[in-house]
Amino acid sequence: MELQVRAKNYAFLHVNSDDKGLLHELNEFFTFFIPGYRFMPAYKNKMWDGKIRLLDMRSQTIYAGLFRYIQEFCDERGYSLVVQDDNPVYSRPDIIYDENIDWLNDITLSSNGKPITPRDYQIDAVSYGLKYKKGLLISPTASGKSLVIYLLIRYFLTHYKSKVLLIVPTTSLVKQMYGDFADYSQFDDNFDVKTCHQIMQGCEKNNKNARIYISTWQSIYQMPAKYFQQFGMVIGDEAHNFKAKSLTTIMTKSSEAHYRFGLTGTLDGTQTHKLVLEGLFGPVKNITTTKELMDQDHLAGLDISVLLLKYDPIISQQNIKNKYQEEVNFIINYAPRNNFIRNLALDQEGNTLILYQFVEKHGKPLYDLIKEKAHHRRKIFFVSGNTDAEQRENIRKITENESNAIIVASLGTFSTGINIRNLHNVIFASPSKSQIKILQSIGRGLRKSDDGRVTKLFDIADDMHHRRKKNYTLNHASERIKIYAKQKFKFKIYEIDI
Repeated sequence: MELQVRAKNYAFLHVNSDDKGLLHELNEFFTFFIPGYRFMPAYKNKMWDGKIRLLDMRSQTIYAGLFRYIQEFCDERGYSLVVQDDNPVYSRPDIIYDENIDWLNDITLSSNGKPITPRDYQIDAVSYGLKYKKGLLISPTASGKSLVIYLLIRYFLTHYKSKVLLIVPTTSLVKQMYGDFADYSQFDDNFDVKTCHQIMQGCEKNNKNARIYISTWQSIYQMPAKYFQQFGMVIGDEAHNFKAKSLTTIMTKSSEAHYRFGLTGTLDGTQTHKLVLEGLFGPVKNITTTKELMDQDHLAGLDISVLLLKYDPIISQQNIKNKYQEEVNFIINYAPRNNFIRNLALDQEGNTLILYQFVEKHGKPLYDLIKEKAHHRRKIFFVSGNTDAEQRENIRKITENESNAIIVASLGTFSTGINIRNLHNVIFASPSKSQIKILQSIGRGLRKSDDGRVTKLFDIADDMHHRRKKNYTLNHASERIKIYAKQKFKFKIYEIDI
């Protein structure tokens, strides 16, 4: 049996076969249950079967980045695969790019006013990207992904006439990325950061004088397909966010972008997440790991303390039958726990980041508790989704020049992408088991501080087990510990009666 494949554009492949049974078999190969589908309303209401199908049987199209999986499908079954055209969407080496990196010598790079040289793994990432023109580049937080992005863009601007679209998840990251590019090019006469156009809510979507658009996905995903035809390169920073329908819409509308890169520090560990992202951007390429960067002294050392709060047996018995949200509500409103977090933060030396999940129920009360006891002796900042981008950026910059500040920030605003160079302590105040959120949050504190101190992470865990039954958040703590062990982070567990 034979399967024919041709490129519809840079986003999709068209597949066909005289044997319709083969197409149905391919459809099953690319069909998966969504993690947690049993708890989703559409499944509960019997409106959806809980599955994601990466092959559209009506149009017979599939994401171009999944070509190598189509090859594996055919190889495993002994089917003949016929590629009907010659197009770089197949993730084959681009014969035009010869991996010569001499062009890097023409770019003057700086950071904080000082000359810098790209690290070996950053050069490898750039070379890989230019060779294949696509890829999902996995590199941990604080590894310098923004420099990789900057170098990929500089190469593209020199060799092509079309524009570049850089998509980021938050307004804070629009400003931060623009600032990073200004920092890198401070002494480079061949690049003017003003050629970058920042797009956020209320901003113009087009700028005829700009060749680089830095935008949140929320600002542009409803634009018509014609808008995206102007981009020859699309880069998704913090690409793990791209499983949302609106984000995949941007990538599929960008059908003329022959350079397509996603960069992220981690995936969520599920096969469906990985395949969707590979379909949009291309095959996964692991650039380096947090452990390697620590061993090479590029990142701060990490000291993890899991603080296992042991609740009174009577309280545990009263709460063990609670549903998940009821348990979380009890925990975040439990005064002794919040007082413990307040005292823990105030006892630490250096800049401290406290990450919470619920603004009104937890974040603001924590902030008020800390501010009241600090008595103006330390600078205390509060950040939530309601804090505008400019104010967040100002807080970030102020903290980098402080030595003993406390930031109480929501997970949504400060767990992803925000770089703070002078952070010494991180406190997880809210329970979570999301691998992405955990590793991204840890990354906030791994940039080397001016004094070279080891970063301390305090993971607040809650033990309200009763007899043999464990509470939800205790199980979540177990998942976090597994992540620490998998990443080869050093950690200790301390039991504390509360």
